[in-house]
Amino acid sequence: MQKLDVLAIAAHPDDTELCCAGTLAKLVAQGLKCGVLDLTQGEMGTRGTPEERLQEAQNAARIIGLETRVNLGLPDNGLFNTHEHQEAIMRAVRELQPEICFINAPADRHPDHGHAHKLTLDALFYSGLKMRKTKDNKGRPQQPWRPKHIFYYMQDTPFEPHIVFDISDTQHIKEKAILAFKTQFNVPETDSEPQTYISGEGFFETLRSRARVYGHQIGVTYGEPFQYHGGPIPFGDLSYLLSHKRIR
Repeated sequence: MQKLDVLAIAAHPDDTELCCAGTLAKLVAQGLKCGVLDLTQGEMGTRGTPEERLQEAQNAARIIGLETRVNLGLPDNGLFNTHEHQEAIMRAVRELQPEICFINAPADRHPDHGHAHKLTLDALFYSGLKMRKTKDNKGRPQQPWRPKHIFYYMQDTPFEPHIVFDISDTQHIKEKAILAFKTQFNVPETDSEPQTYISGEGFFETLRSRARVYGHQIGVTYGEPFQYHGGPIPFGDLSYLLSHKRIR
């Protein structure tokens, strides 16, 4: 696999579409190599099948322009911070060597999101340790790798963001990528499967409204909020601020 600039890691297929697809699409447009690592197949979801979710995830990846999308096949509703689960993530991270990672929120309505957050954080740390050994899928020893920066994307539960990424130019790509999960979102009430918390049109409108709210906070049309891991955000160049006017 090709080395990535950015890797988004998610408990379930569609987490990244809902939370950071606009950012990923914009980074792809800027020439960065981006990918997604889904930890589970979302097999405990009320609607659709694991096979459908996998196909929908690949369709969404093409819409965003991802270099790669990998599914680890860890158990949905069974993500725990075990040595085995850590190593599955570590092997992928050492293979893809991302410089920046986006990961699940620290706490959320769905317990898997908080569990994935802690599991992923620990795996990313251990992935940088020389004495924590892993092998690739051909049995070759892997070299340590730790991303330079980690961000948490916002999920159902709001938090106070450290940054908001301007996705005004890619909100339409984000929405198209979300709707690639056709078993999950904007489903007619006449559909034969049960309606869920996320399946109706109202939920989709809420997502767009949230993007407008956070966009408004930075003087643009649409935005995606993130928290930064590990203290103050490193800053040594004002070029972006000098070239972009904040209108409020």
